[in-house]
Amino acid sequence: MAFQGTALFLFLLVLVNSVEIQGDKTTHLHFYFHEIYAGPNATAVGAVNPPRNDSAFGAIGVVDDMLKEGPDPSSKLIGRAQGLTTVASMEKDSGILTMLNLVFTDGPYKGSTLAIFGRAVLGTVMERAIIGGTGEFRMARGYTLSKQVPSPQGLLILEYDAYISH
Repeated sequence: MAFQGTALFLFLLVLVNSVEIQGDKTTHLHFYFHEIYAGPNATAVGAVNPPRNDSAFGAIGVVDDMLKEGPDPSSKLIGRAQGLTTVASMEKDSGILTMLNLVFTDGPYKGSTLAIFGRAVLGTVMERAIIGGTGEFRMARGYTLSKQVPSPQGLLILEYDAYISH
């Protein structure tokens, strides 16, 4: 009976170690986030207005922004950034809490997603956590760094670097 318990323990130990070895892949992605915030084709809209006029606290937005290969508005579309944004601080200029699902629709990661969460403050380098993923990025973890780049009127463009362990 003791031999069976030892054999089972060793089998489980080998299994756990092999799973850890398979999960050590690291990927770096570089892409651009394009948000149209004005006009009839806006990809970001306000869904809930705050109850008070003197503060943006409580505002909630919904986004279906574009992920592109480059900063040019005509560059190739590789995916979408879909999710929610909210002003979760009562202090002015404190940033926006973002909950986004990056959905890759073209290229080597087509059909895969990354879930990112964190605080965004325009004008700074924004670091947000990668808290999950699907497809090629199943069980993903890591972080993104993004910064605003010069953009035409009505368009917000962020340069993204994603560092992913999966």
